[in-house]
Amino acid sequence: MSEQIKPVTFDAERVRADFPILNQEVNGHPLVYLDNAATTQKPRAVIQAIVDYYEHDNSNVHRGAHALADRATEKFEGARVKVSDFINAPQARQVIWTRGTTEGINLVASSWGRSNLEAGDRILVSAMEHHSNIVPWQLIAEEKGASVEPVPVLEDGSIDLDAFAAMLDERVRLVACGHVSNALGTINPVQDVVRMAHAVGALALIDGAQAVGHWAVDVQALDCDFYVFSSHKLFGPTGLGVLYGKESLLDAMPPYQGGGEMIESVSFAGTTFNQLPYKFEAGTPDIAGVIGLGAAVDYLQSMDRAGAAVHEAALLSYAEERAKATPGIRIVGTAQQKTSVMSFLLEGAHPNDVGLLLDQQGVAVRTGNHCAQPIMEQFGISGTVRASFSFYNTRADVDRLFEALDKARQFLV
Repeated sequence: MSEQIKPVTFDAERVRADFPILNQEVNGHPLVYLDNAATTQKPRAVIQAIVDYYEHDNSNVHRGAHALADRATEKFEGARVKVSDFINAPQARQVIWTRGTTEGINLVASSWGRSNLEAGDRILVSAMEHHSNIVPWQLIAEEKGASVEPVPVLEDGSIDLDAFAAMLDERVRLVACGHVSNALGTINPVQDVVRMAHAVGALALIDGAQAVGHWAVDVQALDCDFYVFSSHKLFGPTGLGVLYGKESLLDAMPPYQGGGEMIESVSFAGTTFNQLPYKFEAGTPDIAGVIGLGAAVDYLQSMDRAGAAVHEAALLSYAEERAKATPGIRIVGTAQQKTSVMSFLLEGAHPNDVGLLLDQQGVAVRTGNHCAQPIMEQFGISGTVRASFSFYNTRADVDRLFEALDKARQFLV
């Protein structure tokens, strides 16, 4: 991979200045934040957009008869248009606000699954999936008498497409697959997965939580039936997510929750439901969060995203080269196509102990099974240390990681 990387022109140091949280010390050391797969940090523009909303426009959206409600609604729905354009959705009404990727998957499993699955139907999920793309399918499958089956993953952490092809038949109703593995960094061939699923009449849901923050996603080019992601992994606020769905599917699906914005009329004789997207947005939404996500999209759209992607690829390559040159480090997940995640083990040391000693030196990483127990079990390990990068990280951050690992190794091994 490193041979293909071109010289970097992206100015990460300039970008870092937009993220105030990065300018601090932790345990007496300058912060090195390498936990971006768990959540990304927020640029000042996002923080200010949320402050501005609460200081000037705070009101509930829609149906307001005053200026504050009108301004809040304009910003709220304007953010929906921004997100729709950002993922190249055909229409903004196909963008549904959720509480996050997890709720988006649960919404589809509950609404589409309860209406369409029957006994004997099959749901295929890759063996490297986050628990949030496994458990919702297990719950609805148990209720409907369907089955959830893992698509095998090869030892390098890539999907076994031959095994996947052999599993496909007319009983497969849906395939769920992460665009990028949060535990391994593998970039899955989701366009192939979608095409192969459609060939047997199955739908395809893509978990994009780990992809949208790294490159431009085009849901029409992917031709996926559903695409889900979280705001907080796209430099926006926590507690908010996006579900994109093909219009015909969303129109046919029953509501997920009841009350508030999702109704058209209510009587004891019967209730009728609102049109898209509001049919799936019961209750008062996270207005400030949505406006913050809109600001995050604006920020990303103003950036050289291609340059940022090249910069991130160079960082991952540099980190993996240093890991391979460091005795006692084993990289977990070595697929040819990867994005900015390096999962690894330090020989003779428990990942949690490594993470604690790194934190004492100001280096923030994630340890554990990363909500991906099945793939950890396949590899015969309980978890890893995970360093995950974003465009505001630098080679100096990677150097600090390995300096801290060297000290940790002296203490632990």
